Amino acid sequence: MNLFPLQERNITNSRIIYGTTGLGGSNNFDPLTGTDLLKAERAVDAALEAGMTMFDHADIYTGGKAEEIFGSVLQSRPGLRESIVIQSKCGIRFADEDGPQRYDFSKAHILRSVDGSLSRLKTDYLDILLLHRPDPLARPDEIAEAFDRLKRSGKVRHFGVSNMNVHQIRLLQRALPEPLVANQMEMSLLRSDFADRGVYVNQQAGLGVVFPEGLLEHCMLENIQLQAWSSLANGIYTGRSKEGASEAVIRTSELVSSLAERKETTGEAIVLGWLMKHPANIQPVIGTANPERILRCRDAARQAELMTREEWYALYAAAKGRSVT
Repeated sequence: MNLFPLQERNITNSRIIYGTTGLGGSNNFDPLTGTDLLKAERAVDAALEAGMTMFDHADIYTGGKAEEIFGSVLQSRPGLRESIVIQSKCGIRFADEDGPQRYDFSKAHILRSVDGSLSRLKTDYLDILLLHRPDPLARPDEIAEAFDRLKRSGKVRHFGVSNMNVHQIRLLQRALPEPLVANQMEMSLLRSDFADRGVYVNQQAGLGVVFPEGLLEHCMLENIQLQAWSSLANGIYTGRSKEGASEAVIRTSELVSSLAERKETTGEAIVLGWLMKHPANIQPVIGTANPERILRCRDAARQAELMTREEWYALYAAAKGRSVT
């Protein structure tokens, strides 16, 4: 049985997460409309049809409107909440009357953010809360106090992080009585430095790799689910205009299309399947609100199983624009 960490913890069996960044309108300021609700309903329906029962939020997505419109969908569908997993994030604060854009892992802000998310989502609890981006002023013991209060009140069932390295995770985990369950990082066929980090050990080519050293292995050893944001790389290989694109992008797009045609699937399934082939059992987060494109992702897990080592390396080398050395 090929389980991934969140499944092993009986949190979700959804191999792909639907990300709600595309819901709630085109910006943070316009009021919600009936069109926004219809768009959200269609996106949620497509995600569910594609087998995605986990939904990723953040308190800042379209200024909170993504959570609010999703809450309206939940309210109109009794019973849906108990059949899905809702994850949200907190910790990013935009510039306001109190100060510039900043990160805030203070106890007061974490508690306030969760209450705001629950109110907008019209639910009593979050399945998972992630800390969105590292706060240099974070105090692990203070975060632990906030998590403890949220856990005891039933407002949050599990906790994780996003965009953190090994040392940040270990420092925070030392203050927590329960294990962190997830770490969300940017990973994709385009941003393949998570693979480069392992390939280019003891090579000059590894000097420019930005993915944190040892993070992949740490998460695998500690049973922390790796989630990949921007997993489709904004459609760079699967539909976005190639005008002005690099030779590597053009060749990779051609290879993705060729493999999809030969395997009678979609380009999206190939791109996600490449990511999911990795033995870390990476869980992609897709952010499109286009129902057709959401449905084009549903074959990804099968394509990951079918993808050969040679096909995986061919895609990897094409996206890098050079052979593996």
